Amino acid sequence: MSNGIRQNPKRAIVYIDGFNLYYGALKGGPYKWLNLERYFRLLLPNDNIQKIRYFTARVAGSHAVAQNAYLAALATLPLVEIILGKFKAKQIQGLCPSCPLPAPQFFSTFEEKHTDVNIALWMLHDAQRDLCDRLVLVSGDSDLVPAVAMIKSEYPQKEIIVYVPARNAVRGAAVELRSIADKNKTLPVQMFHASQFPPVIPNGSGPPIKKPATW
Repeated sequence: MSNGIRQNPKRAIVYIDGFNLYYGALKGGPYKWLNLERYFRLLLPNDNIQKIRYFTARVAGSHAVAQNAYLAALATLPLVEIILGKFKAKQIQGLCPSCPLPAPQFFSTFEEKHTDVNIALWMLHDAQRDLCDRLVLVSGDSDLVPAVAMIKSEYPQKEIIVYVPARNAVRGAAVELRSIADKNKTLPVQMFHASQFPPVIPNGSGPPIKKPATW
């Protein structure tokens, strides 16, 4: 007799493009203090989540303190693994906004490196070693299309689900990535409220981790 519980839940691994999640669904909102383990247990209640791989790079400047606190909070979660890329300085050319006449000028900026490559490599790694039945990708980055296509070709028994983090239709289009996946959805924001860390998190290896006052 069935008790309503699936006897053989799918093994799932979640791959999160951290900056894509932030700029697509969290920036400007009140729910940046997001407990990823709680959120994905709510989102995937019938799956046996093996790991949540969170890909990001450490930022510099005014947001560094807040990001460090958030990474420390994520590090307390048993299922979450943080995989870091890096930022690389580069020069871009644009128009000087304060010049009397428009004039070309070079500006210093930073470019995130390695995140899409790291996600692709870990997805291939996990599929090859049969560590999951379902790969859940949280991103709208078309650079990941070749990796998804290769996994579908080499491991057709694996299911790939794409959740695009977006609060507007333009950013949420992600046509190439949505088209290549077995299933695609827009990442639900309704569960963010129920998936927040507490304001203060006990930390066995140091002082308590506190939610940033500003972000």
